[in-house]
Amino acid sequence: MKALLLSITVTILIISQAMADITTRTVTFENEGASLSGILYLPRENPSERLPIVFVTGAWTSVQEQMPSVYARAMVERGFAAFTFDFRGWGKSGDLSDGTRYKENPQAKISDIRAAIEFVSKLEVVDKEQINGLGICASAGYMVDAVAGNPLVNRVGLVAPWLQNDELVKAVYGGDEGVSGLIAISQAAEAKGGEIIPAAGPVGAEGVLMPIGGYYHEPSRGAIPEYDNKWNQASWEGWLNYHPADNPERLDKPLVVVHSEAAAIPDGVKTFINGFAGHSTLKWLEDVTQFDFYDNPEDVRRAADFVAKHFHQS
Repeated sequence: MKALLLSITVTILIISQAMADITTRTVTFENEGASLSGILYLPRENPSERLPIVFVTGAWTSVQEQMPSVYARAMVERGFAAFTFDFRGWGKSGDLSDGTRYKENPQAKISDIRAAIEFVSKLEVVDKEQINGLGICASAGYMVDAVAGNPLVNRVGLVAPWLQNDELVKAVYGGDEGVSGLIAISQAAEAKGGEIIPAAGPVGAEGVLMPIGGYYHEPSRGAIPEYDNKWNQASWEGWLNYHPADNPERLDKPLVVVHSEAAAIPDGVKTFINGFAGHSTLKWLEDVTQFDFYDNPEDVRRAADFVAKHFHQS
């Protein structure tokens, strides 16, 4: 028991020291008439030279204080500055251009990432020759689209990426009938100006986007006060018709992907990598679930190590 208590104490001290070595600045930037809220992560003792930076985006419905913050801190611990932000319609950022919120709008999120890149490139503490993008889960596709052809970005990392195509959409969402039904729900919600339901709930909950418990439902994990926990049913049509696993040749940056067969739709990663003509590194971890990639310390450490090694090659 004494050994266990000592181990816990040492772990807490290590985590506290790591947090103490990082400072954050809250910033805002603009995109398409809305103000977006961001956080810049820096080592507390800033070196005299400008720092390479990693901008981090997270899973669908997420806010920047969730898994983006976890990986932003991990990147600072590995020698980078880092940047996170709330997409329009989520967290502390302003509404989408049509006034709606909590809408998973791929094209809007891609636009927001491009605006964040432009903003980051002008920060005095940033080495604008060393800008890298890290997309987690759903935002992996958004990241690929936002950085493709963008001369400001050097390298890309994807962790537990959700890269879907038409085939995978049908497999996940109930075939042609299931997809058509969700699109009908989306169109009906759009006609009403939106329909908001809870994003997460316990296992088996009704009227909830993710009735599965786990990360988004547990206060010690993703169910933090900053999390909106909302989903606009008008999201479905845009989300289901978004196929980032297609056309991988559009990406013109060196790529690293960290995933697991036990995480979400690994076949999407295989499809993307098989069609990607550029330089890529693919690391498969064993028995790591999608949610483990978000916040399990050992799995985050391993993923962050692979991603940071890739970015340090810039």
